Amino acid sequence: MSATLTQEKTLVSTDWAANHLTDEGVRFVEVDVNTRSYDSGHIPGAIGWNWKTELQDQLRRTIASKEDFENLLSKSGISNDTTIILYGDNNNWFAAWAYWLLKYYGHEDVRILDGGRKKWEAENRELTTKTTEVDPADYTIENVREEYRAFRDDVAQTLGSDKHGLVDVRSPDEFSGKILAPEGLNELSQRAGHIPGASNIPWSKAVNEDGTFKSKEELKSLYEEEGITPDKDIIAYCRIGERSAHSWFVLNELLEFPNVRNYDGSWTEWGNLIDAPIER
Repeated sequence: MSATLTQEKTLVSTDWAANHLTDEGVRFVEVDVNTRSYDSGHIPGAIGWNWKTELQDQLRRTIASKEDFENLLSKSGISNDTTIILYGDNNNWFAAWAYWLLKYYGHEDVRILDGGRKKWEAENRELTTKTTEVDPADYTIENVREEYRAFRDDVAQTLGSDKHGLVDVRSPDEFSGKILAPEGLNELSQRAGHIPGASNIPWSKAVNEDGTFKSKEELKSLYEEEGITPDKDIIAYCRIGERSAHSWFVLNELLEFPNVRNYDGSWTEWGNLIDAPIER
């Protein structure tokens, strides 16, 4: 049973998506690490966002600024009351990042296509290479949900605290220090290992084989078994913040834990900090 059935405000099924592609006030957005997947064929009417160049600051290592994000939303034909449906490749990692960023910047009605490109393609649903033309809109970011983001000092304050829960969503080999990063990826730290006290709950454990999220009951059990419970302040991290955004979505949106932050600096920052404590 997919979490779609109980989390309609945060997830939509492929059937729902297929029936609402042309709805006024709904904007489908494919979010990928770059736009090659989008260019090869996308859901009809969807626009494409490039995670590297549009959702991040191009000078400093940080998220897109308020002004840049307002401009992106405006040129994407998105206004403050638009329903945004996100999906992407890499098991919705970058779609989850965009979801987190939209929530951080205060957009209320945003949802993820359960299963993403993987499920849409597996069901042989329509894809197009036709460029989506949209009329620009006016978008104003009115409030920032700073409680959704963690920085290195926030993480440092959790060390040794039983009131906090650290979730390392990377693979067991990354967590143990056997490897620095998945093969072929180049954002690297100088040291391998994990933040002391972190629980290793890989993002992949939260999804089914078809890419859809597991049921709320399964997800709750998954995290509780590792001591990650709603009475704690939770921080999720990975290597560069995209996989942890996926787990942030599970914890904050599907399980509705009250205090969940994404540490987007993640291991690439922590593993490069001078004198930062590391476990293997």
